[in-house]
Amino acid sequence: MTHIPQSNPPAVRRRAVLAAAATAATAATVPALSGAASAQAAAVQDGDCPHALPGGGDLGPNVLVFGPATPDIQARVDEVFRQQESAQFGTGRYALLFKPGVYHGLNAQLGFYTSIAGLGLSPDDTTINGDVTVDAGWFGGNATQNFWRSAENLALVPVSGTNRWAVAQAAPFRRMHIRGGLNLAPSGYGWASGGYIADSRIEGEIGPYSQQQWYTRDSSIGSWLNGVWNMVFSGVEGAPAQSFPNPPYTTLDTTPVSREKPFLYVDVDGGDDGDGDGDGDGDGEFRVFLPAKRTNARGVSWGNGTPRGNSLPLSRFYVAKPGVSAATLNQALAQGLNLLLTPGIYHLDQPIRVTRANTVVLGLGYATLIPGSGVTALKVADVDGVRLAGFLVDAGPVNSSTLLEVGPPGARRDHSANPTTVQDVFVRIGGAGAGKATTSMVINNRHTIVDHTWVWRADHGEGVGWDTNRADYGVVVNGHDVLATGLFVEHFNKYDVQWYGQRGRTIFFQNEKAYDAPNQAAVQNGATKGFAAYKVGDNVTAHEGWGLGSYCYYNVDPTIVQHHGFAAPNVPGVKFHDLLVVSLGGKGQYEHVINDLGAPTSGTSTVPSTVVAYP
Repeated sequence: MTHIPQSNPPAVRRRAVLAAAATAATAATVPALSGAASAQAAAVQDGDCPHALPGGGDLGPNVLVFGPATPDIQARVDEVFRQQESAQFGTGRYALLFKPGVYHGLNAQLGFYTSIAGLGLSPDDTTINGDVTVDAGWFGGNATQNFWRSAENLALVPVSGTNRWAVAQAAPFRRMHIRGGLNLAPSGYGWASGGYIADSRIEGEIGPYSQQQWYTRDSSIGSWLNGVWNMVFSGVEGAPAQSFPNPPYTTLDTTPVSREKPFLYVDVDGGDDGDGDGDGDGDGEFRVFLPAKRTNARGVSWGNGTPRGNSLPLSRFYVAKPGVSAATLNQALAQGLNLLLTPGIYHLDQPIRVTRANTVVLGLGYATLIPGSGVTALKVADVDGVRLAGFLVDAGPVNSSTLLEVGPPGARRDHSANPTTVQDVFVRIGGAGAGKATTSMVINNRHTIVDHTWVWRADHGEGVGWDTNRADYGVVVNGHDVLATGLFVEHFNKYDVQWYGQRGRTIFFQNEKAYDAPNQAAVQNGATKGFAAYKVGDNVTAHEGWGLGSYCYYNVDPTIVQHHGFAAPNVPGVKFHDLLVVSLGGKGQYEHVINDLGAPTSGTSTVPSTVVAYP
């Protein structure tokens, strides 16, 4: 069964019902790994720098690089897990990187802000005879808060034949090869609310069990066991046939456009990687691979030898460490360097400005950008081919008008041949402390691909309240021809998604309306009851979406009514396939699904109301 919450006081959030003991200490600073030096601020000082900044360098103390001959791998991985297992809003950030080779008897359990990845060009270059595990023991078997962790570019041979990956949002599973099955539910099959798989091959069965929703893109799977509310597949070999709403499968044969996330790897024919591990396992040069764009993609990108794309040496990146100033990051970009953000927290007093075509900003281990003084964390110019990937933007206590801007207002250039991609870039307002932002993510550049994001106004943690972590709007799309694949946007005070660009497309959308609305008046939108989760602008003539769901859980005032979850013009070019709305345990209700179409939700049974086709 999915999570049907019991009645609780207003201060207790749905995902926090079982968390009182588990989360009590999560705001505390996480201690450094024993034997590891504390992260040092960059040597370059604020302001103008007299010398050019160097590219390359070491990856810092929170990137742990292992080879097959490295001693005590299990102990080191376990130590990270002990620190991070329940550190939901802590400051620890880690990347666990495995050089090509074969590893035996390893069970890498992943906690918060921990990424594990292989360092080969193909997942099969790095094989673990063992498991990469996410479970929910820290939270009483409830996996709905297993956020912010990732696995990438590994082959696994699970000990039991099935690997457990019981995650919630912001927990991507990319470029993985599972020689067995994959279980997406926690031990005991408690509640779960994920999730995202891309560019992966799972030879056996995938069992979602209690997972409420899931999106799988450009992969190959043996079989898929079941669905709860909204299971979406695009470009997946072995996906179940289209059958929404019973079972709730939305299946597209291909993904219209995709370009996989950049990733770090070791060129074993290159020079020393500089990790200093002395393990004698064939050190090589660190490089970043940039996968090529695919159209009408189906199946994995790496199945036939070397993947298509190109790579850059680490010397083409400014390797940033926590403590570096925004001015220094911008100097590096102005010099023509890309950015590699090593794990940690980065405080910004000005925006990071990406103005050069084909710039890469790649984070490791959930590197986190916190804007101060109300600035925007990162802005991208109207240029081709920018790649943003693998970092978290956490709103600061002074309200920012925006947190991430892809393109300036009015951007009009055609980027169809070489789009900007925004991948595993996550946004948070509140939770780790007070934070405010009027709009979280704005997409102005044409042809941008937003591939897996979770934009979240926190419903639990520190600095949480209707006006305490005020955030009116989640994602605003003004650019034309934008594609979103795996769009998770939750809990905003007004609209969660507003889409004003023409010819936009969304494949998979997951939303919860804000729990903490104090009353109907607080969410009243003129004559309309509540703000839609996903609104297509009145002047849009072409738009299409597949597999979109919105849920409400108004636990402060359960009498609140949402007129609909989705709002769109009634014109032939605006089309939706497989929509649903759900009242979670009867805490609030929807009158319709989209506009005035779709049956109302009712009662406490948590049964979706669906619309298979609009108009």
